[in-house]
Amino acid sequence: MTSPILMPASFRPLAALCLAISFGVFAVPLAKAQEKEASRIVAIGGAITETLYALGVQDRIVAVDTTAVYPPEAKRKPNVGYMRALSAEGVLAQSPDLVLMEEGAGPPPAIALLKASGIAITTIPDGHGQKAIGDKIEKIGGAVGKAEEGRALAGALERDLAGLQKELVAIDRHKRVLFILSLVDGRPMAAGTQTAADTMMRLAGGVNVLSAVQGYKTLNAEAATALAPDVVVMITGAGPNHAMSDPLAIPALKATPAGRNGALITMDAAYLLGFGPRTADAARDLAAKLYPGEIAPSR
Repeated sequence: MTSPILMPASFRPLAALCLAISFGVFAVPLAKAQEKEASRIVAIGGAITETLYALGVQDRIVAVDTTAVYPPEAKRKPNVGYMRALSAEGVLAQSPDLVLMEEGAGPPPAIALLKASGIAITTIPDGHGQKAIGDKIEKIGGAVGKAEEGRALAGALERDLAGLQKELVAIDRHKRVLFILSLVDGRPMAAGTQTAADTMMRLAGGVNVLSAVQGYKTLNAEAATALAPDVVVMITGAGPNHAMSDPLAIPALKATPAGRNGALITMDAAYLLGFGPRTADAARDLAAKLYPGEIAPSR
Protein backbone atom coordinates (compact mmCIF):
# COMPACT_ATOMS: atom_id res chain seq x y z
CA MET A 1 0.00 0.00 0.00
CA THR A 2 1.30 3.44 -0.92
CA SER A 3 1.89 5.66 2.09
CA PRO A 4 -0.18 8.85 2.17
CA ILE A 5 1.69 12.05 1.46
CA LEU A 6 1.56 14.42 4.39
CA MET A 7 1.22 18.10 3.46
CA PRO A 8 3.20 20.59 5.56
CA ALA A 9 0.94 23.02 7.38
CA SER A 10 2.61 25.94 5.62
CA PHE A 11 1.44 24.59 2.23
CA ARG A 12 -2.24 24.25 3.18
CA PRO A 13 -3.33 27.84 2.37
CA LEU A 14 -1.74 27.46 -1.08
CA ALA A 15 -3.54 24.15 -1.53
CA ALA A 16 -6.86 25.81 -0.67
CA LEU A 17 -6.24 28.46 -3.34
CA CYS A 18 -5.41 25.75 -5.86
CA LEU A 19 -8.65 24.04 -4.93
CA ALA A 20 -10.49 27.29 -5.50
CA ILE A 21 -8.94 27.55 -8.94
CA SER A 22 -9.92 23.96 -9.74
CA PHE A 23 -13.54 24.80 -8.99
CA GLY A 24 -13.34 27.70 -11.40
CA VAL A 25 -14.11 30.39 -8.86
CA PHE A 26 -11.53 32.75 -10.43
CA ALA A 27 -13.14 32.42 -13.83
CA VAL A 28 -16.02 34.70 -12.83
CA PRO A 29 -15.09 38.11 -11.40
CA LEU A 30 -16.93 39.13 -8.24
CA ALA A 31 -18.80 42.03 -9.87
CA LYS A 32 -20.02 39.81 -12.69
CA ALA A 33 -21.08 37.07 -10.26
CA GLN A 34 -23.33 39.55 -8.50
CA GLU A 35 -25.11 40.51 -11.76
CA LYS A 36 -27.38 37.50 -11.44
CA GLU A 37 -29.12 35.95 -8.46
CA ALA A 38 -27.03 33.38 -6.64
CA SER A 39 -28.21 29.83 -7.25
CA ARG A 40 -25.73 28.01 -4.98
CA ILE A 41 -25.68 29.56 -1.50
CA VAL A 42 -23.65 28.42 1.47
CA ALA A 43 -25.40 29.77 4.59
CA ILE A 44 -23.21 30.12 7.68
CA GLY A 45 -25.25 31.03 10.76
CA GLY A 46 -28.53 29.61 11.99
CA ALA A 47 -30.41 32.90 11.69
CA ILE A 48 -29.28 33.25 8.07
CA THR A 49 -30.51 29.79 7.16
CA GLU A 50 -33.82 30.35 8.93
CA THR A 51 -34.28 33.67 7.12
CA LEU A 52 -33.52 32.13 3.73
CA TYR A 53 -36.23 29.53 4.36
CA ALA A 54 -38.65 32.27 5.42
CA LEU A 55 -37.88 34.09 2.16
CA GLY A 56 -38.62 30.93 0.17
CA VAL A 57 -35.15 30.41 -1.33
CA GLN A 58 -34.30 27.18 0.49
CA ASP A 59 -33.84 25.33 -2.80
CA ARG A 60 -30.84 27.57 -3.53
CA ILE A 61 -29.05 26.59 -0.31
CA VAL A 62 -26.35 24.01 -1.06
CA ALA A 63 -24.85 23.81 2.43
CA VAL A 64 -25.28 25.11 5.98
CA ASP A 65 -23.27 25.08 9.19
CA THR A 66 -23.99 23.21 12.42
CA THR A 67 -25.94 26.11 13.95
CA ALA A 68 -28.68 25.63 11.34
CA VAL A 69 -31.27 23.66 13.31
CA TYR A 70 -34.49 25.33 12.13
CA PRO A 71 -36.50 24.52 10.20
CA PRO A 72 -35.76 20.80 10.80
CA GLU A 73 -35.31 20.09 7.09
CA ALA A 74 -32.32 22.45 7.07
CA LYS A 75 -30.38 19.81 8.98
CA ARG A 76 -30.59 17.54 5.92
CA LYS A 77 -28.48 19.96 3.88
CA PRO A 78 -24.73 19.27 3.46
CA ASN A 79 -22.85 20.67 6.43
CA VAL A 80 -19.62 22.67 6.36
CA GLY A 81 -18.99 22.48 10.12
CA TYR A 82 -19.25 24.93 12.99
CA MET A 83 -19.36 28.57 11.90
CA ARG A 84 -16.35 29.54 14.04
CA ALA A 85 -14.23 26.58 12.92
CA LEU A 86 -14.77 26.52 9.17
CA SER A 87 -12.59 24.88 6.57
CA ALA A 88 -12.16 26.96 3.41
CA GLU A 89 -11.74 23.75 1.44
CA GLY A 90 -15.05 22.41 2.78
CA VAL A 91 -16.92 25.55 1.74
CA LEU A 92 -15.28 25.69 -1.70
CA ALA A 93 -16.12 22.03 -2.29
CA GLN A 94 -19.79 23.04 -2.47
CA SER A 95 -19.05 25.22 -5.55
CA PRO A 96 -21.02 28.18 -4.16
CA ASP A 97 -21.65 31.39 -6.05
CA LEU A 98 -22.53 33.17 -2.79
CA VAL A 99 -21.46 32.68 0.81
CA LEU A 100 -23.68 34.35 3.40
CA MET A 101 -22.00 34.38 6.79
CA GLU A 102 -22.76 35.87 10.16
CA GLU A 103 -20.29 38.32 11.61
CA GLY A 104 -17.83 36.40 13.75
CA ALA A 105 -17.53 33.38 11.47
CA GLY A 106 -14.02 32.01 11.33
CA PRO A 107 -11.26 31.22 11.84
CA PRO A 108 -9.73 34.31 10.17
CA PRO A 109 -7.33 32.33 7.93
CA ALA A 110 -10.26 30.37 6.47
CA ILE A 111 -12.25 33.54 5.83
CA ALA A 112 -9.21 35.16 4.20
CA LEU A 113 -8.90 32.21 1.82
CA LEU A 114 -12.59 32.37 0.93
CA LYS A 115 -12.30 36.08 0.19
CA ALA A 116 -9.17 35.49 -1.90
CA SER A 117 -11.03 32.88 -3.95
CA GLY A 118 -13.21 35.53 -5.61
CA ILE A 119 -16.49 34.01 -4.49
CA ALA A 120 -19.16 36.56 -3.61
CA ILE A 121 -19.29 36.85 0.18
CA THR A 122 -21.81 38.86 2.20
CA THR A 123 -21.22 39.28 5.92
CA ILE A 124 -24.37 39.75 7.98
CA PRO A 125 -24.04 41.78 11.22
CA ASP A 126 -24.83 39.75 14.34
CA GLY A 127 -27.11 42.27 16.03
CA HIS A 128 -29.68 41.54 18.75
CA GLY A 129 -31.67 44.75 19.12
CA GLN A 130 -35.06 45.26 17.49
CA LYS A 131 -33.72 47.42 14.66
CA ALA A 132 -30.60 45.28 14.25
CA ILE A 133 -32.69 42.15 13.66
CA GLY A 134 -34.76 43.93 11.02
CA ASP A 135 -31.63 45.25 9.32
CA LYS A 136 -30.17 41.73 9.34
CA ILE A 137 -33.21 40.28 7.61
CA GLU A 138 -33.29 43.08 5.03
CA LYS A 139 -29.62 42.58 4.20
CA ILE A 140 -30.11 38.85 3.71
CA GLY A 141 -33.09 39.52 1.45
CA GLY A 142 -31.13 42.00 -0.61
CA ALA A 143 -28.21 39.60 -1.00
CA VAL A 144 -30.38 36.90 -2.58
CA GLY A 145 -32.57 39.09 -4.79
CA LYS A 146 -35.48 39.19 -2.35
CA ALA A 147 -35.20 42.78 -1.16
CA GLU A 148 -38.94 43.48 -1.12
CA GLU A 149 -39.72 40.22 0.68
CA GLY A 150 -36.93 40.93 3.16
CA ARG A 151 -38.35 44.35 3.97
CA ALA A 152 -41.80 42.86 4.44
CA LEU A 153 -40.49 40.11 6.74
CA ALA A 154 -38.46 42.62 8.77
CA GLY A 155 -41.42 44.99 9.00
CA ALA A 156 -43.74 42.27 10.30
CA LEU A 157 -41.21 41.25 12.95
CA GLU A 158 -40.68 44.83 14.10
CA ARG A 159 -44.44 45.43 14.32
CA ASP A 160 -44.91 42.28 16.39
CA LEU A 161 -42.13 43.29 18.77
CA ALA A 162 -43.56 46.81 19.10
CA GLY A 163 -46.99 45.35 19.86
CA LEU A 164 -45.51 43.19 22.61
CA GLN A 165 -43.75 46.18 24.16
CA LYS A 166 -47.07 48.06 24.34
CA GLU A 167 -48.62 45.13 26.21
CA LEU A 168 -45.68 44.90 28.60
CA VAL A 169 -46.08 48.55 29.61
CA ALA A 170 -49.29 47.58 31.36
CA ILE A 171 -47.54 45.05 33.61
CA ASP A 172 -47.49 46.39 37.18
CA ARG A 173 -44.35 44.65 38.39
CA HIS A 174 -41.73 43.25 36.08
CA LYS A 175 -40.09 39.99 37.13
CA ARG A 176 -36.46 39.84 38.19
CA VAL A 177 -34.83 37.24 35.98
CA LEU A 178 -31.63 35.22 36.28
CA PHE A 179 -30.70 33.80 32.89
CA ILE A 180 -28.46 30.75 33.24
CA LEU A 181 -26.51 29.74 30.17
CA SER A 182 -25.12 26.58 31.76
CA LEU A 183 -24.10 25.02 35.07
CA VAL A 184 -20.34 24.63 35.63
CA ASP A 185 -19.49 22.26 38.49
CA GLY A 186 -22.79 23.14 40.11
CA ARG A 187 -22.28 26.88 39.69
CA PRO A 188 -24.47 28.89 37.30
CA MET A 189 -22.93 30.66 34.30
CA ALA A 190 -25.28 33.64 34.14
CA ALA A 191 -25.92 36.37 31.59
CA GLY A 192 -25.09 40.00 32.29
CA THR A 193 -25.59 42.96 29.96
CA GLN A 194 -24.37 43.16 26.36
CA THR A 195 -25.39 39.55 25.76
CA ALA A 196 -28.01 37.96 23.55
CA ALA A 197 -29.74 36.63 26.66
CA ASP A 198 -29.97 40.12 28.18
CA THR A 199 -31.55 41.43 24.99
CA MET A 200 -34.17 38.68 25.01
CA MET A 201 -34.95 39.27 28.69
CA ARG A 202 -35.59 42.95 27.98
CA LEU A 203 -37.70 42.19 24.90
CA ALA A 204 -39.82 39.89 27.08
CA GLY A 205 -40.23 42.44 29.86
CA GLY A 206 -37.86 40.88 32.37
CA VAL A 207 -35.38 42.68 34.62
CA ASN A 208 -31.90 41.20 34.48
CA VAL A 209 -30.68 40.67 38.05
CA LEU A 210 -27.08 40.60 36.76
CA SER A 211 -27.25 43.98 35.04
CA ALA A 212 -24.20 45.23 36.96
CA VAL A 213 -22.01 42.76 35.03
CA GLN A 214 -21.15 42.74 31.34
CA GLY A 215 -21.00 39.43 29.52
CA TYR A 216 -21.38 36.01 31.12
CA LYS A 217 -20.14 35.26 34.62
CA THR A 218 -19.92 32.16 36.78
CA LEU A 219 -21.58 32.90 40.11
CA ASN A 220 -20.57 31.66 43.53
CA ALA A 221 -23.20 30.56 46.03
CA GLU A 222 -23.35 33.82 47.94
CA ALA A 223 -23.75 35.93 44.79
CA ALA A 224 -26.46 33.66 43.40
CA THR A 225 -28.49 33.95 46.61
CA ALA A 226 -28.00 37.71 46.89
CA LEU A 227 -29.37 38.31 43.38
CA ALA A 228 -32.77 37.05 44.61
CA PRO A 229 -34.36 36.35 41.20
CA ASP A 230 -38.11 35.87 40.91
CA VAL A 231 -37.59 33.55 37.94
CA VAL A 232 -34.72 31.51 36.54
CA VAL A 233 -34.54 31.03 32.77
CA MET A 234 -32.40 28.28 31.24
CA ILE A 235 -31.93 27.09 27.68
CA THR A 236 -32.13 23.56 26.32
CA GLY A 237 -30.80 22.02 23.12
CA ALA A 238 -27.52 23.95 23.16
CA GLY A 239 -25.28 20.90 22.78
CA PRO A 240 -23.50 18.46 25.11
CA ASN A 241 -21.67 21.21 26.99
CA HIS A 242 -25.01 22.63 28.11
CA ALA A 243 -26.53 19.49 29.58
CA MET A 244 -29.81 20.27 31.30
CA SER A 245 -30.09 19.92 35.05
CA ASP A 246 -32.30 21.56 37.65
CA PRO A 247 -30.64 24.81 38.77
CA LEU A 248 -33.20 25.23 41.56
CA ALA A 249 -31.77 22.12 43.21
CA ILE A 250 -28.64 24.13 43.99
CA PRO A 251 -28.99 25.29 47.62
CA ALA A 252 -27.92 28.86 46.76
CA LEU A 253 -30.75 29.18 44.23
CA LYS A 254 -33.22 27.14 46.22
CA ALA A 255 -33.11 29.90 48.84
CA THR A 256 -34.17 32.60 46.36
CA PRO A 257 -37.78 33.60 45.54
CA ALA A 258 -37.45 31.61 42.31
CA GLY A 259 -36.31 28.54 44.22
CA ARG A 260 -39.02 28.79 46.86
CA ASN A 261 -41.72 29.12 44.18
CA GLY A 262 -40.25 26.62 41.74
CA ALA A 263 -40.14 29.37 39.11
CA LEU A 264 -37.98 27.85 36.37
CA ILE A 265 -38.53 28.52 32.67
CA THR A 266 -36.76 26.40 30.06
CA MET A 267 -36.80 27.21 26.35
CA ASP A 268 -34.99 25.95 23.26
CA ALA A 269 -31.71 27.78 22.68
CA ALA A 270 -32.06 28.22 18.92
CA TYR A 271 -35.60 29.54 19.31
CA LEU A 272 -34.89 31.89 22.20
CA LEU A 273 -31.47 33.21 21.15
CA GLY A 274 -31.47 32.70 17.39
CA PHE A 275 -32.51 36.30 16.63
CA GLY A 276 -33.95 35.49 13.25
CA PRO A 277 -37.49 35.67 11.86
CA ARG A 278 -38.97 33.95 14.94
CA THR A 279 -37.60 36.50 17.42
CA ALA A 280 -40.93 38.23 18.05
CA ASP A 281 -42.62 34.88 18.72
CA ALA A 282 -39.79 33.82 21.05
CA ALA A 283 -39.97 37.08 22.99
CA ARG A 284 -43.76 36.79 23.30
CA ASP A 285 -43.55 33.17 24.45
CA LEU A 286 -40.99 34.05 27.12
CA ALA A 287 -43.14 37.00 28.21
CA ALA A 288 -46.18 34.70 28.41
CA LYS A 289 -44.23 32.40 30.74
CA LEU A 290 -43.06 35.33 32.85
CA TYR A 291 -46.55 36.88 33.02
CA PRO A 292 -49.10 34.05 32.60
CA GLY A 293 -52.62 35.35 32.16
CA GLU A 294 -51.38 38.82 31.28
CA ILE A 295 -49.45 38.17 28.06
CA ALA A 296 -50.78 35.68 25.53
CA PRO A 297 -48.33 33.27 23.86
CA SER A 298 -47.58 33.47 20.16
CA ARG A 299 -49.80 30.49 19.30
